[in-house]
Amino acid sequence: MIEIILNWLHLIATVLWLGGLAFMLFVAIPKTKLVLGQESGKLLGEFSKRFKIFADLCIVLLVITGVGLSIINMPIYNGLSIWNNWILLLILKHIFVFLMIFIHLFRNFILAKKINKESSTIKKSVLQKLSLNLVKLVFIFGLIVLLLSVASTLSQ
Repeated sequence: MIEIILNWLHLIATVLWLGGLAFMLFVAIPKTKLVLGQESGKLLGEFSKRFKIFADLCIVLLVITGVGLSIINMPIYNGLSIWNNWILLLILKHIFVFLMIFIHLFRNFILAKKINKESSTIKKSVLQKLSLNLVKLVFIFGLIVLLLSVASTLSQ
């Protein structure tokens, strides 16, 4: 029963984080720019602030449930964990998860402050484009993590 609840919470957090990124990248950003043009930055900034709360909660939930699921599902023989494809895929998956979290934290705690403090519109625009590209990278890494999750499930 605990494993079912952990899997369910893990999937909810995954759907909310990656689904939110997909919405922002493929719906909110293009349509807001299309409708509001140069004024879209303010609205997108508000969307981002609001979404950051959900993303942060999802990250915490993913880490907690992911650790729990890893412990529950780790193959152990004679009291020792064995090196196998599942563990290799899990390590690779966690590398991508770590990169996603690192990029998310970098964007929100370092890059966002630089963007807000920047007075030059040209430099600000460059930093905003970097921030958007990092969101795209996090989304791509998230899709890779999903692929590795499927592969690790099938390798057990």
